[in-house]
Amino acid sequence: MARSQALQHAWQAFDSGDFLRQLEARVAVRSESQEAGRDDELRRYLTDFVIPDIEKLGFTWEIVDNPVDGFGPFLLAERIEAEAALTLLTYGHGDVVRGYDGQWREGLSPWRIVVEGERWYGRGTADNKGQHTLNLAALESVIAARGGTLGYNVKLILEMGEETGSPGLKAVCEAHRDRLSADLFIASDGPRLSADSPTLFLGSRGSFNFDLRLRARDGAHHSGNWGGVLSNPATRLANAWSTLVDAHGRILIDGLRPPAIPAAVKEAVASLEVGATPGDPPIDPNWGEPGLLPPERLFAWNTLELLAIKAGNPEAPVNAIPGEAYAHCQLRFVVGSDRERFLDHLRQHLDAHGFEDIEVSSARMSQMNATRLDPTDPWVTWALASMRESSGKTPTLLPNLGGSLPNDIFAETLGLPTLWVPHSYPACSQHAPDEHALASIVREGLGIMAGLWWDLAEQGRDIVKERERWHR
Repeated sequence: MARSQALQHAWQAFDSGDFLRQLEARVAVRSESQEAGRDDELRRYLTDFVIPDIEKLGFTWEIVDNPVDGFGPFLLAERIEAEAALTLLTYGHGDVVRGYDGQWREGLSPWRIVVEGERWYGRGTADNKGQHTLNLAALESVIAARGGTLGYNVKLILEMGEETGSPGLKAVCEAHRDRLSADLFIASDGPRLSADSPTLFLGSRGSFNFDLRLRARDGAHHSGNWGGVLSNPATRLANAWSTLVDAHGRILIDGLRPPAIPAAVKEAVASLEVGATPGDPPIDPNWGEPGLLPPERLFAWNTLELLAIKAGNPEAPVNAIPGEAYAHCQLRFVVGSDRERFLDHLRQHLDAHGFEDIEVSSARMSQMNATRLDPTDPWVTWALASMRESSGKTPTLLPNLGGSLPNDIFAETLGLPTLWVPHSYPACSQHAPDEHALASIVREGLGIMAGLWWDLAEQGRDIVKERERWHR
């Protein structure tokens, strides 16, 4: 048995076309969790494509119905070895966002992989079918190279509702806490910092979505006949927003700002470059919290964004004062933020500035809490070393993803150290038409994950002991 054999086996799956064919079959399933009437497709993704493959690897499994009515099921699976040194929990989601079939470039389809050079086009190639399929393929390679024995247990939870906010995931993890118990969590989602840089992130920023609404009166009124004597809810809402965030994107409410950036986090992001990949939008140097570098603003600070605003009829404006105005807003926040009192802080601030008439409420979307594994944790050092050996590159360490994932459920509800190794890149068109994976990242990712699964067998027991000493 040799580490190199496992990596070669994983790369052969790519070079032979086997991995692409496997992914093609999975992409063809219209597992759109945001669309009504897709229940059969969500379940079929598990029964027809995931379960047969993991059974070959020695997994036992159970499909668990979502405790929240109307949302997709969960697959819980485990591969247990006698006298295993430790237990790994991994995760993925088989649901995708809407296909937007008619919006893809001519010749492309969300439900059929089209290969154009480096790009593999298709819905889910990046988010997240391609990523969890890759991880399981790499695991298969390591099992084969080690003669069918890993020396550790593997548990899997695959959900079919992540794109609708992961409803039911926390409840399922709480109900099956013992079954999902583990020493370590490793999974893949989101993008690398850049296409050519293997990346490890340790958590994610949280997300808190809220609505601002002002209903002044029923219906609109002619702006010539009533302008100057009727208040304009759109004007008031715009002025209220200007007290929350200044003209350069700086948050003006202390209760929505995070504490000072920890030294270990500052060190981890100090050398990162944001927006350097071709296709990335140019960075606005004077936007956001003053005195912070772009990577600090993106990965280590809070941001408050106005995502949508509506008053009147934007598509066909008329000369009328609207009776109502509405804004949908989002706070992305890091660990240490006062997450339990965001609504209170907003309410108090609006009242103090004379906007008692503006209603503020949490949005329908579920909140995801911020998480961040300590960058000095022994598991982090171990993972970076493994990734470096497999790729021949110095991996990028992100203390947390700039976006949000349900990592709080794994880190807080299950109490696990969490490592994420993404196999996509920022310009992959995730959630948009023309979503794609990059072949070079897929091949490199297969080697990286095979290396991690192999090294976990060889070194995992020692890291568990080291971590126990580190915690003392």
